[in-house]
Amino acid sequence: MLKRISKLVLIAVFMLGIGMNSVAKASSNDNSDSINEKFGLPIVVYGEKLSADQKQKVKELLNVTNSSQVKEITVTAADLVKYINGDPNSNLYSSAKITRKEKGEGLAISIVTPDNITEVTDQMYANALLTAGVEDADVEVASPLKVSGHSALVGIYKAYDKGGGDLNKDRMEVANEELGLATDLAKKKGMDQDKVTQLLTEIKEEIAKQNPATKEDIEKIIDDKLKSLNIQLSPEDRQLLVKLFDKMRNLDINFDNVKSQLGDIANDIKKKLEDVTGDKGFWQGVADFFKKIFQAIADFFGSLF
Repeated sequence: MLKRISKLVLIAVFMLGIGMNSVAKASSNDNSDSINEKFGLPIVVYGEKLSADQKQKVKELLNVTNSSQVKEITVTAADLVKYINGDPNSNLYSSAKITRKEKGEGLAISIVTPDNITEVTDQMYANALLTAGVEDADVEVASPLKVSGHSALVGIYKAYDKGGGDLNKDRMEVANEELGLATDLAKKKGMDQDKVTQLLTEIKEEIAKQNPATKEDIEKIIDDKLKSLNIQLSPEDRQLLVKLFDKMRNLDINFDNVKSQLGDIANDIKKKLEDVTGDKGFWQGVADFFKKIFQAIADFFGSLF
């Protein structure tokens, strides 16, 4: 038994050494501070209603340690009107940092303060941004207080616009409608954020495959997806979906260009929905490993008395 415990301890030390060595290598190869000269500095956009203290907190959350390494702008209620014909009386707190990437590198969304963004998930942001035409960027979203998260979308649009991105206003508006419908549907009985994201993503994937030519084609795709995902919507909510995706069809949004990114969103959601299978994550696995070692040691000494 003692030999067995010794082996377990040696294995644990060996694995810990490998892990620390990997971290050291990753740190030595870290290029996170490198600026892509093609796209310029990362852009940080702050909600205009943030107080000075709240703005400082957001800087910390978005890892803005050197203002010379980023371009800082403010998103205002006037921007809400400019980009999505929104309410000029809105209060904006959500903030974002956007770093543009090379074509084909994909869209990565990180909500730095998930407890404070109460209605929008990272997959919802990704879906809406792909609709708007934002395809290759790292996007971080943060808020120092609890907010729905809707206004961050406009901040991302402005940051992308100021960074030289070419976004279509009609697409931005329909993307905002999509986000609004997604958060509304997520509140319905029997629905949640992940189910809604799965529905919207799979509808887009099917549109990319079928290239529907009529509103009736859109209706069939939506009805088929509602059936296959076993989702029950009221006639009114179903019609809102039809209206939204028919708008996208009329705008000639080519989801075929972002099929792989839609696939990534779909896979992320499926993994989340299948999380009940018991994947506890890496650190939980490490904790369980050492728990077994210490339990073996305890059992050994317990057997001596």
